[in-house]
Amino acid sequence: MQIRDAVPADLPAITAIYAHHVLHGAGTFEEVPPEAAEMQARIAKVQEHGWPWLVAEEAGGDVVGFAYVAQFRDRSAYRFAGEDSVYVRDDQRGQGVGKALVAALLERAEACGFRQVFAVIGDSENVGSIGLHVSLGFRQVGVLKSAGVKFGRWVDVVFMQRAVGAGDRDVPAA
Repeated sequence: MQIRDAVPADLPAITAIYAHHVLHGAGTFEEVPPEAAEMQARIAKVQEHGWPWLVAEEAGGDVVGFAYVAQFRDRSAYRFAGEDSVYVRDDQRGQGVGKALVAALLERAEACGFRQVFAVIGDSENVGSIGLHVSLGFRQVGVLKSAGVKFGRWVDVVFMQRAVGAGDRDVPAA
């Protein structure tokens, strides 16, 4: 498996992977899968800022997952805080794809100047994503109980956090 930057040819696989999670999982609160053009715009927005949008590619060339980091919120005070997102093709879950993606993403997030990375995980029952993040040094910092309704049930949101680089040991000059 190779972790690399996403390129335009990856768009169909990224769109399909995300659509599956929208339709079958509570990890995202979207309920209608975005079209390819919308996904293309999302990728471009991340990459235009110089932030990473990565894919995991099998030896045969199939994209089996993707992950990206973007500024946690738009306001300028958040400029050193990123939020990660990771999605793995359903038949590859539990095989280390997500962990490899997030590990690479953390290195790239630090290189982009982020000092804190947050994971905002849909569904407190999402033990795969929570466990993946714990295994990479994230800690749970909060839960929004019953934050949304999906599939006819209330769904929590779990907040996790990990420092990268110098973290909060000092305040960056910029």
